[in-house]
Amino acid sequence: MQIRDLPYSDPGDPDVRSGPRFLFWLGRNQLGGQLKSLSWGLLHQLAIAGLPVTVGLAVQAVIDRSGGRLALAGGLIVALGVLVAVGDTMLHRTAVTNWITAAARVQQLLARKTAELGSALTRRVAAGEVVAVSTGDVEKIGWFVEALSRFAAAATALVVICVGLAFYLPSLGLMVALAMPVLALAVLPLLPRATRRADEQREKAGKATELASDTVAGLRVLRGIGGEELFLGRYRRASQEVRRAAVRSARMWALISAVQVLLPGILLISLVWYGATLARDGRIDVGQLVTVYSAATLMLFPLRHFEEIAMAYSFSRPSAQRAVRVLSLHRSAQEATVEGVTPTGDLYDPATGLMAPRGQFTAVVCGDPDEAGRLADRLGGHAETGEEDEKATPSVLLGGVALDEIPLDAARAAVLVQDKDPVLLSGTLRELLEVPSSGLVTADAALEAAQCGDVLSALAQASADNDGDPMRTRITERGRSLSGGQRQRLALARSLVTDPEALVLDEPTSAVDSHTEARVAAGIAKLRQGRTTVAFASSPLLLDAADRVVLVHEGTVVAVGNHRDLLRTEPRYRAVVTRETDDEAAAANAVNGVGDVPAPKSDDVPAMKSIEEIEERA
Repeated sequence: MQIRDLPYSDPGDPDVRSGPRFLFWLGRNQLGGQLKSLSWGLLHQLAIAGLPVTVGLAVQAVIDRSGGRLALAGGLIVALGVLVAVGDTMLHRTAVTNWITAAARVQQLLARKTAELGSALTRRVAAGEVVAVSTGDVEKIGWFVEALSRFAAAATALVVICVGLAFYLPSLGLMVALAMPVLALAVLPLLPRATRRADEQREKAGKATELASDTVAGLRVLRGIGGEELFLGRYRRASQEVRRAAVRSARMWALISAVQVLLPGILLISLVWYGATLARDGRIDVGQLVTVYSAATLMLFPLRHFEEIAMAYSFSRPSAQRAVRVLSLHRSAQEATVEGVTPTGDLYDPATGLMAPRGQFTAVVCGDPDEAGRLADRLGGHAETGEEDEKATPSVLLGGVALDEIPLDAARAAVLVQDKDPVLLSGTLRELLEVPSSGLVTADAALEAAQCGDVLSALAQASADNDGDPMRTRITERGRSLSGGQRQRLALARSLVTDPEALVLDEPTSAVDSHTEARVAAGIAKLRQGRTTVAFASSPLLLDAADRVVLVHEGTVVAVGNHRDLLRTEPRYRAVVTRETDDEAAAANAVNGVGDVPAPKSDDVPAMKSIEEIEERA
């Protein structure tokens, strides 16, 4: 695999049982690149290892005053220099290729998982963790994959050099051969503590990243309430915790580096002292001493790869574990089994008993917003996380077909879920509305139904370079140049353009005023006539526009009807919709004969009047 061939046509099916298994899977899928890097690394390392021999020959030739041997040694040094240059160049190219291709594979896997899970991803994994995995963690994983082949080449070169020195000059070669394993493994007792400190640093950095992401996303709100300094102080404290953790981690790695310098230094001093003694006694030649000393000195370079691979693994292991945590998420408990099927019909959730008849506008009222979000995700085919939960939660049915038994693209075409906080990507308005769709709903019709007239006017005024065409006006990242209500209505128009078989909206009008909300509710009902629409809401204006209203209480459907009837007869529904107090609820229950409560006192009458007023306004 070359960089020019990216992206992968298929990044593969990763092993997500654990972080180390995921790293092994990555290395195995890049076996060809690893072997290339290993081959060039061996050429590079062994060419360097040959230099001490030629230097020793040159020194001995000078001592023996042999011009022929000196010329031969010089020629060998030149040849080895060329091999070192070629090997180093190609090693760098292949190693960086391994790094980039491994990182690209992980990024493609994450992108595929994000597309599979959709808005459910950030409900299951913190947004800061997703950001950390897709940026810094990807680089650390690629670093380990890249360092693996260079470490293998260095380890092989060390074994070859030690064996060669033992045969070349046993008196000094055995000393070097016995010392090398000690030097290579001396840092192992320090690695667990260094790894723990590095994990602590990454954990604190992830929290700081998440805090910064949340602060940037809510910057306009913070400015509105004067909370910039409060969150600035929080981020300052979080960043200082990251700095202190980084310093503590750096101290351990500095200690490991010091050990890697101290022990080889002791070896070289001992080697020179003992070798000089042998040369003085005439037991070895000066050239032999120079050869062994030069070899031992150059062996410190491949020895550094042991420290690097230890660092790369300690940093990449938790990064791989975080990637596995994301990649192991699934949209459902089962694999897709029904091919070529785009189901139609009633949308039914067996877990709650919620039924959305085909072709009708169904409004759902939940007292718990989190419960509403989870139910909306489930209607889109996203089961709860965790094996036990997935087994206990049956799949949502569309026309009697389980959504988790059909391919993902078919499920997405059949049911579209608009999250409570939809995101607008940067680009022009035309690009925003160019989404996969049935083609039956035009962009103009969707914008009209979502009451985006003021948004178009604002975009037209901002499009001086585009002849006042709002469709060609660029929308900034996440639509930050627009108000919350404008962003919400543009996102609604985008969902309406797709024209899915079933459209699920989670609080689609929570950021608009009551007059606009009434028009948006009427626009949705008109445009989606004959199509299945489910809206999670608690606004009387939207509920009154629905064909039927369903009340979900504690995970179960407890009442079905229209808005006005439920308002009169169902106290739990009335409590959610009118936001009434406990005293008001007791008074209303008594008047309507609901529950065993005493008759209302005179001071309870205003509460009853407020209910009547609500009905009239609805």
